[in-house]
Amino acid sequence: MARSVSGGRIGALSVAGILAGTVLVGCGSDGGDTAGPAKGSSTPGSPGAREPGTQAVRSAYDRTAEEDTARVALKVRTSGGGAAVTANGEGVVDLDDGDSVMTVTAQGQRMEQRLIDQVLYQKPPAGQAPGGKPWIKIDLEKVAARQGAGGQSVNDPARSAALAKAIDDKDVTNKGPAEVGGVSTTRYRVTVDVAELPDGARLSKQLGPALPMDIWLDDEGRIRRQQVDMTVQAPAATGTGTGAKTASEPRKVTVRTVLEFSDFGTELEADAPPAGQVTDMTARAAERGGTRT
Repeated sequence: MARSVSGGRIGALSVAGILAGTVLVGCGSDGGDTAGPAKGSSTPGSPGAREPGTQAVRSAYDRTAEEDTARVALKVRTSGGGAAVTANGEGVVDLDDGDSVMTVTAQGQRMEQRLIDQVLYQKPPAGQAPGGKPWIKIDLEKVAARQGAGGQSVNDPARSAALAKAIDDKDVTNKGPAEVGGVSTTRYRVTVDVAELPDGARLSKQLGPALPMDIWLDDEGRIRRQQVDMTVQAPAATGTGTGAKTASEPRKVTVRTVLEFSDFGTELEADAPPAGQVTDMTARAAERGGTRT
């Protein structure tokens, strides 16, 4: 992960997967692992159990965000071009605006990561950050604007409502009871209509027409686990050597992001590093498409 911004493309895409998970948190759309249609119910007596599947999934985003904060465990597996990277993270997240403090481990290295006001800060192992400073930062809002997202806020809370509109009864399936971290849950499989999301036309070109995910809801209708599987059209490699891909041959990259939530209401202290200790990598991230997911 230390080389994720300044080096290998697969490392950068691993960071993209982590960012994707973080964006889902900021949207209020956390939890879940894959998607599909559903109408069943689980244990009677709880909000999540009493509601039909579609309504349970829609209301889960708001119910989870109402808890303000939670401890989060993250696993992202990114594969493409014959290579694969798995990143694991743990920390605390603000379920409303997406701010978070995490420790991320990938390729045998640990890195501190903070997301504050849509700016991502990362602290690679000593001596590996560019610019001779311990921290790097990427302004996600600026990257989104440069990549044609219309300048929309990366963590726009309105997107949770848009996601709710992108599913209906045929898109949600109740897969039955399951246990997550010792908590009883109901698992739902959901298929999100990408075209119905904000900036759906652009996203459809990158992700295809449907976004599969699974979501596990506890008896209070809150998200306990979410898994999202994306196949992303990554920027094409360029070159003139033998075997080099051309711009007309974009690579497909698969990203599986799993989030688990616990300890709702736990304290979060998220502060930006001192400005003098930070190198701004926003322009490079935008050029390399490091946050295109």
